[in-house]
Amino acid sequence: MVAGATASDADPLGPSIGAKPEPPAQRTRARRPVPSIVYPAATFAVVLGAIELTVRLLHIKEYLLPPPSKAISTMVGQWSLFLPETWVTFKEVIIGYGLSIAVAVPLAVAIVASPLFEKCIYPLLVTSQVVPKIALAPLFLIWLGYGTLPKILIVALLAFFPIVIDAVIGLRSIEFEKLYLARSMGANSLQTFFKLRLPNALPSLFSGLKLAATFCVIGAVVSELVGATAGLGYLMIEAEGNLNTPVVFGAIGYLTLMGIAMFSVVAFIERLAIPWHVSRRAANAH
Repeated sequence: MVAGATASDADPLGPSIGAKPEPPAQRTRARRPVPSIVYPAATFAVVLGAIELTVRLLHIKEYLLPPPSKAISTMVGQWSLFLPETWVTFKEVIIGYGLSIAVAVPLAVAIVASPLFEKCIYPLLVTSQVVPKIALAPLFLIWLGYGTLPKILIVALLAFFPIVIDAVIGLRSIEFEKLYLARSMGANSLQTFFKLRLPNALPSLFSGLKLAATFCVIGAVVSELVGATAGLGYLMIEAEGNLNTPVVFGAIGYLTLMGIAMFSVVAFIERLAIPWHVSRRAANAH
């Protein structure tokens, strides 16, 4: 290099003489990653735009397939129609979900704690999944009437199995070396459960809870479609009879939002409960 030449003289791609370096804060902002929600939101918007364009170009009848803009405007403009029915369905979902957790988690603990209980109950639980739960809805309506109780039971039955299975897997996944170490240090069964087994089972348990949260919405709306006097499923049946397809899609939209909300709440609680788990660290890294 010639004496007296600067770094910018030697590198034609370098900054010009006298240019001010970029502040660190600006460089940090430039490298900030795009929020992860942007990608699915953009994909969803593209899909809706393609459907909108297809419906309008092909002149599809509104009672067959309304454009997405019409469905969204129906959801927003007729919120007073949807809100009471959404509340009915939401209550069924929440109560059924809570009932499934209250039964599934203690049952999973009993299965892991007692080999005899596992031999008696666990095969029956697995076999019971062969029976389609939706097929039981008409029977529950015959036995219990058209009130809220049969809907809650259908919701609980659909959400029950993934919770109990994932809870059993999580409670069993602990290494025996940890259990031996705890016993050698004088820990009793309760201390071992709350200090070792339960924290170790939380990642698997939350997986079952998130899956069950989506099943709850499915169970509620299907039970309402079979027979109900209120709820989003009942509203869909009425709208279908009147060929009011925008209202049907509006109800589907509210059900979708309900399912997303349920899943998001459980995922948020998971982030608070197990920030140490590798799945949460990987999610935060992205």
